[in-house]
Order: sequence, then structure tokens, then C-alpha cells
Amino acid sequence: MGLQLAKSKSAKEAYALVNELQAYLVAKLDALPPAVATSRFRPIEWLRAKGSFGGGARLTATDELIFNRASVNVSQVQYESDPSKTLGSATAISTIVHPRNPLAPSMHMHISWTELKSGRGYWRMMGDLNPSIPSASDKQAFESAFLGAVGADLYAYGSEQGARYFYIPALGRHRGVAHFYLEEFQSGDAPSDLKLAKRFGLKVIDTYGSMVDRILRANAEVTASDVRQQLEYHSIYFLQVLTLDRGTTSGLLVHDENDVGILGSLPSHVDKALLTSYVQRLPPVQQLLLQSLIDVLPDGVTSLVDDEVKVNLAKATRLFYQKHPEAQELLARADRLPPTQQNHL
Repeated sequence: MGLQLAKSKSAKEAYALVNELQAYLVAKLDALPPAVATSRFRPIEWLRAKGSFGGGARLTATDELIFNRASVNVSQVQYESDPSKTLGSATAISTIVHPRNPLAPSMHMHISWTELKSGRGYWRMMGDLNPSIPSASDKQAFESAFLGAVGADLYAYGSEQGARYFYIPALGRHRGVAHFYLEEFQSGDAPSDLKLAKRFGLKVIDTYGSMVDRILRANAEVTASDVRQQLEYHSIYFLQVLTLDRGTTSGLLVHDENDVGILGSLPSHVDKALLTSYVQRLPPVQQLLLQSLIDVLPDGVTSLVDDEVKVNLAKATRLFYQKHPEAQELLARADRLPPTQQNHL
């Protein structure tokens, strides 16, 4: 059948935007030193209900010299022909970049357009800078990018919402150092909102691309302590994504046709012993979740998180929430809480 895309004008515009941003980000990452003759990314397609309800294409990094992990996902799920659904379409770019060099920060960005059959639609815009070894100047640069993209009022609100969403209560810290989150955003001026989403994406990409390029060109010495600090941070990232991130959890609970893509944000290795030491810090029901995830990880000094492990992590997550649906109340949220899962029912 092939990929069936949404036919509404706003969904088409959103799909064109996320594809443009995907290509732009990958071009920036391909340009990082050292120079390469071909792209550092390979495409992987997935289909929702064999394509009748849409699907997506993620570009996954293959250059292990530069990337620990990097995934740039574009998707559009649509139910325009299904009268039982309230959701018309959901169009998104969701990306995470984990550089190999521990001195270079990781970055997450998500921009999506959700359109209901009632005619209502809204944007979600998220971004955060996630360093293993924090830099005050990089933090300031990313915050300035957010401010320049959205203006003072939206920045004040979005940065506060991001600080709330990306906080890890059990560890008393945030996932990253600079964070921004707008949920269910629409100003009433659709063309202006589309331009805002584009400006936000381009600012984040330009700022991050320049930042990593500068760090790699500096070619500073990387110590064993730096590498160890990165592994510890990647383990914290794993903890946040799989026990708190509402977007990731909702994606896994809605369907099982893109588990590897949804968990594309996970770094390549984590410290199983460190994660085990965090279990008792969590609320009792989340202790069960984290332990079930740890049980999936390979034994060793470091645990490889490959595609097979991701599939098993997704299965463990779904099984846990089937048994403990009340645990979703502990997931991260901002002031607004869209009914993402209900929209797909």
C-alpha cells in the first residue's frame, strides 16, 4: 500500500517543515570534521498499519568515530479515513544526538503539529542541551538560541516549563542544562506559528552544529575520567527517558511498530550497576519499572543498548504499564497535558 500521508493543508505544511529540518540537521552533522565523502546517516522506514495510517523515516548515524548515537526521526501518523479516531494527524521531527567525544554535549529537539478532526490544532516545541561535562558558555549559547527564536515572553514560559519537564526528582537534578518546552501552542495565527516552529528548529540546529564543530576542531585531550563521566551521564539519560519522559512512554504504549525508532534517543552504553544503585531512590512503583528495565540490560562493566535490547526495553515498559497504569501519573509533565494516547484510541 505504501505510505499514506494526511491530506489537510496544515498537515502538509507541517510535514514539509519537519522534512526540511531533518535534511538541514543531517547536513550540519555530515559537515562535522573530519570531512566525509558520503552521508554519516542511513535511512530506515517504518509504517503504521502497513502505511495506511502513515509512518515515518529516521536517519540513523553510522559513523561511530563521531557519534555514540544519533537519530533524526520524521513521522506522520494520520487517521483521516478512520471515523472512530478523534485525531486527524500528528506530524513530528524528533531527534537526539549523542557525540562520541565526551566534551561535546548531547542535544534533543522535538517539533510536532497535532491536528484534531474537530479542527483544533497545536504545536509542541521542545529542546534541551545535555552535556556530560557542562560548559557555562555552551549553556548560555543554547539559552540565547531559544530566546532569539521565540522572543522574551515565550522564552520565559517555555524555559520554566522545560525546567519542570526535564527534572529528575529522585536525583535532585535536571537531565540537561538548558531546556525549553511549549505544549499545545497556538497563537491563533497559523502562518505565524508555522514560521515560529521553523525558526525554533533552525536556531537550535545552527547553534548546536556550530558548538560541536568548534569542540571537535579544538581536538582537546579526552581523559579516562571524561569517558567515565560520559557513561555516568548516559545512564542518567537512560533513567530519565524510560521512567519519566511522557512522550517516549506514550509512543511505546500507542503501538509497537517503531520501538527501535522511539528509543533512538538512548545512548549506546549504560552503567548497569549505577542504574541499580538508583532503584531505591525512586517511588515504590517506579522501582519496579526501573528494575524490569535493568533486568533487560546485558551484564558487564558497561551494558550495550543495541536494537535487540531496545525492543526488549519497549516490551518491558508496555508490560509494566499494563500492570500499573497508575504509574503514568509519575511521568514528567508541563502545565498542559495533551491526551496523546487517547487521541490514538
